[in-house]
Amino acid sequence: MAIRSVLIHVSDVARSVEFYNRYLGTETVEASDDEAVLDAVTATLRLVRVDATDESTWIADDLQAGFRHVGFKVSDLDARVDALHEANVPFQLEPIHAEGDVRITFFYDPDGTLLELVEGPLQYHEVYDRDAVEADWGLGDPERPRFDHVAETVHDIEATKDYFAGLGYVLMSGIHQPSDPRGFEINFLRHGDTSLEIFTYDGAEKSRRQPQTGSLGFAAVEFEGEVPELAQPVGTAAGLDLYTDADGLVHAVRSA
Repeated sequence: MAIRSVLIHVSDVARSVEFYNRYLGTETVEASDDEAVLDAVTATLRLVRVDATDESTWIADDLQAGFRHVGFKVSDLDARVDALHEANVPFQLEPIHAEGDVRITFFYDPDGTLLELVEGPLQYHEVYDRDAVEADWGLGDPERPRFDHVAETVHDIEATKDYFAGLGYVLMSGIHQPSDPRGFEINFLRHGDTSLEIFTYDGAEKSRRQPQTGSLGFAAVEFEGEVPELAQPVGTAAGLDLYTDADGLVHAVRSA
């Protein structure tokens, strides 16, 4: 396990626990009125209640650098989408057959965190580390949704590779997006049983977002390892010291 947890700020812990357990198959490890820890197979979700005074500046535009979404692998995408539709959960993207021969869909949790479901093993266009790919595929179809990745848009893929190499990540594979005129490419950095899904857009201008540590929605991803030398401190949340990389992905780091 390289990603230990994903920290999500919520307005109502009980509501969010119900949402994630019902629609994402998580299991409650512990819960109170102020915080909950949910098991998502390969990592945990930490839901922390905040009385947010600042509206989140995150926007659903992958040209905004930094955090983009949290991804889960599933074996029953249609059934889960049907349940989400019945509950009137807002979708960003209805199910499609995507590059890499997988089916994907995107929707929002109650406080605006963008979530992805992926069905099927990704057929990568480029394989840079065969052992990492085989380990990825070796996890198989999940019996219940399995946390898989956090996605980030970056300006410089080489700098991103170097930054996360210090946390044990290797460049595993890539997916091309030939129909996207913005020069969209996806690379996957892998460590343990989870990935960082890295978006680059060589033909489009990207925006930057100032880190927010108290707004609702995605707050941080917690890694195992040592704090990278180039990490920039941005404050604290839920008892964690928070940092960002050059593109604004907020994260914490704890010793393995």
